[in-house]
Amino acid sequence: MKKHNFYAGPSILPQYTIDKSIEGIREFAGSGLSILEISHRSKEFVGCMNDTVKLFKELLDIPSGYQVLFLGGGASMQFCMVPMNLMEKKAAYLNTGEWASKALKEAKLFGEVVEVASSKDKLFNYIPKNYEIPADADYFHITSNNTIYGTEIRKDLDVKVPMVADMSSDIFSRPVDVSKYAIIYGGAQKNLAPAGLAFAVVKEDVLGKVTRPLPSMLDYRVHIKGESMFNTPPVFAVFAAQQTLNWIKSIGGVKVVEKKNIEKAAVLYDEIDRNKLFRPTVIDPGDRSIMNICWVMADNYKELEKPFSDFAKSKGMLGIEGHRSVGGFRASTYNALPIESVDALVAAMKEFEAKN
Repeated sequence: MKKHNFYAGPSILPQYTIDKSIEGIREFAGSGLSILEISHRSKEFVGCMNDTVKLFKELLDIPSGYQVLFLGGGASMQFCMVPMNLMEKKAAYLNTGEWASKALKEAKLFGEVVEVASSKDKLFNYIPKNYEIPADADYFHITSNNTIYGTEIRKDLDVKVPMVADMSSDIFSRPVDVSKYAIIYGGAQKNLAPAGLAFAVVKEDVLGKVTRPLPSMLDYRVHIKGESMFNTPPVFAVFAAQQTLNWIKSIGGVKVVEKKNIEKAAVLYDEIDRNKLFRPTVIDPGDRSIMNICWVMADNYKELEKPFSDFAKSKGMLGIEGHRSVGGFRASTYNALPIESVDALVAAMKEFEAKN
């Protein structure tokens, strides 16, 4: 039976990436060595790193003045690295979920943090609107996609202070106007590569303005100078990211990916809205994520939650349980997920409805 991977992360990768990674494990770039054992200073891997950065810039149409970094520590390390490098006195944060809350908490270690708005009052099931960003904030931070709660900011905001975005779970899912951001960062394990790699797209002219001393490992300037090689990078994950970026390019780029993602999400949201057994957790279509689609049993059918979960698993659906903090169900429809998997999930939902 075919398995359908809806896990939120680590998550589905393109079959192209998996196949090329297997090849690289056997032998990398004609070196006679596996990617798992080759030096990060070898000419073969330096070429891989340079090409991965080049593809990243090309596919996101990153303007000059920005650098792409590949780092360790995941997005969680960026929660402290961003304020350490950018906050002199004050920062503004939009609180739209658990990861936004964690980023905000870390920033408080470095100065005053203004929570401009929060959707915590309704279990983070909407994106706040009509908030004010302090004009004297050193930067404004958003989490563009909220994996746990299924909300997403699907446009590039216009703000008057430098903007920072955690795009862990929606990077390369849509075109982005990078020029509107000071820093874009994220963990790679949702739309780019296996776990163990973080990326940061950094506008160079926002750096060097804080007066605090910075540890070398947490200074973006050090990593820019070292071209992501200040310390040993996650070699295999960078190689896998290169393969994913090649795959995105081969199918037509980010605009094509976005079109496919919108189509997949529409199929599943339509069924959730139609099926009498279920209800969506995010009501406003404008706030709904196209990466992480969340729903629960309708009030009259709550006792069917576990039976549906078991039924879906019997049909090959993996990873559709909601986050432990909210329950219900979540289907992560990342870039590599084929629409056939969404169709299979919808068929299972319809069959379960017919039986009940």
